[in-house]
Amino acid sequence: QVQFVESGGDLVQPGGSLRLSCAASISIFRLLVMGWYRQAPGNQRELVANITSGGNTNYADSVKGRFTISRDNAKKMVYLQMFNLKPEDTAVYYCNFGTTPVNKYWAQGTQVTVSS
Repeated sequence: QVQFVESGGDLVQPGGSLRLSCAASISIFRLLVMGWYRQAPGNQRELVANITSGGNTNYADSVKGRFTISRDNAKKMVYLQMFNLKPEDTAVYYCNFGTTPVNKYWAQGTQVTVSS
Protein backbone atom coordinates (compact mmCIF):
# COMPACT_ATOMS: atom_id res chain seq x y z
CA GLN A 1 0.00 0.00 0.00
CA VAL A 2 0.95 3.64 -0.49
CA GLN A 3 0.49 6.23 2.23
CA PHE A 4 1.73 9.78 2.69
CA VAL A 5 1.74 11.56 6.04
CA GLU A 6 2.47 15.28 6.19
CA SER A 7 3.59 17.20 9.27
CA GLY A 8 5.24 20.43 10.35
CA GLY A 9 2.55 22.99 9.59
CA ASP A 10 1.95 25.79 12.05
CA LEU A 11 0.77 29.37 12.49
CA VAL A 12 3.60 31.81 11.78
CA GLN A 13 3.98 35.54 11.23
CA PRO A 14 4.82 36.98 7.82
CA GLY A 15 8.53 36.58 7.16
CA GLY A 16 8.74 33.46 9.27
CA SER A 17 9.99 30.00 8.36
CA LEU A 18 8.70 26.45 8.53
CA ARG A 19 9.97 23.02 7.53
CA LEU A 20 7.36 20.53 6.35
CA SER A 21 7.93 16.78 6.29
CA CYS A 22 6.28 14.00 4.32
CA ALA A 23 6.71 10.37 5.29
CA ALA A 24 6.12 8.11 2.29
CA SER A 25 5.22 4.44 2.58
CA ILE A 26 6.14 2.99 -0.81
CA SER A 27 8.80 0.45 -1.70
CA ILE A 28 10.01 2.18 -4.89
CA PHE A 29 10.09 5.66 -3.37
CA ARG A 30 13.68 6.23 -4.49
CA LEU A 31 12.67 5.94 -8.17
CA LEU A 32 9.80 8.42 -8.13
CA VAL A 33 9.32 12.12 -8.71
CA MET A 34 7.77 13.55 -5.57
CA GLY A 35 5.95 16.80 -5.10
CA TRP A 36 4.48 19.23 -2.63
CA TYR A 37 1.06 20.70 -3.37
CA ARG A 38 -1.11 23.22 -1.57
CA GLN A 39 -4.76 24.22 -1.49
CA ALA A 40 -6.11 27.45 -0.04
CA PRO A 41 -9.80 27.86 0.86
CA GLY A 42 -11.86 28.33 -2.29
CA ASN A 43 -8.91 27.56 -4.56
CA GLN A 44 -7.82 24.59 -6.60
CA ARG A 45 -4.94 22.46 -5.44
CA GLU A 46 -1.70 23.64 -7.03
CA LEU A 47 1.78 22.19 -7.43
CA VAL A 48 4.37 23.99 -5.32
CA ALA A 49 7.55 22.01 -6.00
CA ASN A 50 8.82 18.77 -7.55
CA ILE A 51 11.95 16.74 -6.94
CA THR A 52 13.20 13.86 -9.10
CA SER A 53 14.82 10.67 -7.90
CA GLY A 54 18.19 12.25 -8.67
CA GLY A 55 17.47 15.43 -6.76
CA ASN A 56 16.62 17.82 -9.60
CA THR A 57 14.01 20.36 -8.50
CA ASN A 58 11.34 22.58 -9.98
CA TYR A 59 9.27 25.29 -8.30
CA ALA A 60 6.18 27.34 -8.90
CA ASP A 61 7.04 30.95 -9.72
CA SER A 62 5.29 32.14 -6.59
CA VAL A 63 7.72 30.32 -4.29
CA LYS A 64 11.02 30.45 -6.21
CA GLY A 65 13.83 31.70 -4.04
CA ARG A 66 11.84 31.14 -0.85
CA PHE A 67 11.09 27.39 -0.74
CA THR A 68 13.44 24.41 -1.05
CA ILE A 69 12.30 20.84 -1.64
CA SER A 70 14.57 17.96 -0.68
CA ARG A 71 14.40 14.22 -0.08
CA ASP A 72 16.03 11.45 1.90
CA ASN A 73 15.61 8.22 -0.04
CA ALA A 74 16.94 6.03 2.76
CA LYS A 75 14.28 7.36 5.12
CA LYS A 76 11.59 7.74 2.43
CA MET A 77 11.05 11.36 3.42
CA VAL A 78 10.35 14.53 1.45
CA TYR A 79 10.85 17.96 2.95
CA LEU A 80 9.81 21.49 2.13
CA GLN A 81 11.84 24.24 3.75
CA MET A 82 9.96 27.53 3.56
CA PHE A 83 11.50 30.95 4.21
CA ASN A 84 10.05 34.45 4.13
CA LEU A 85 6.51 33.17 4.36
CA LYS A 86 3.72 35.41 3.12
CA PRO A 87 -0.02 35.46 3.90
CA GLU A 88 -0.59 34.18 0.35
CA ASP A 89 1.21 30.97 1.35
CA THR A 90 -1.60 30.10 3.75
CA ALA A 91 -2.98 26.72 2.69
CA VAL A 92 -3.13 23.05 3.48
CA TYR A 93 0.05 21.46 2.14
CA TYR A 94 0.08 17.93 0.73
CA CYS A 95 2.62 15.55 -0.71
CA ASN A 96 2.02 13.09 -3.54
CA PHE A 97 3.72 11.90 -6.69
CA GLY A 98 5.10 14.93 -8.48
CA THR A 99 4.34 14.02 -12.08
CA THR A 100 1.08 12.12 -11.82
CA PRO A 101 -0.58 12.58 -8.41
CA VAL A 102 -2.99 9.81 -7.48
CA ASN A 103 -6.29 10.95 -6.01
CA LYS A 104 -6.67 8.14 -3.52
CA TYR A 105 -3.26 8.98 -2.04
CA TRP A 106 -4.14 12.51 -0.94
CA ALA A 107 -3.80 12.50 2.84
CA GLN A 108 -4.96 15.02 5.43
CA GLY A 109 -2.19 17.47 4.67
CA THR A 110 -0.68 19.92 7.13
CA GLN A 111 -2.03 23.42 7.73
CA VAL A 112 0.24 26.40 7.19
CA THR A 113 -1.19 29.72 8.34
CA VAL A 114 0.74 32.94 7.81
CA SER A 115 -0.80 35.83 9.69
CA SER A 116 0.13 38.72 11.94
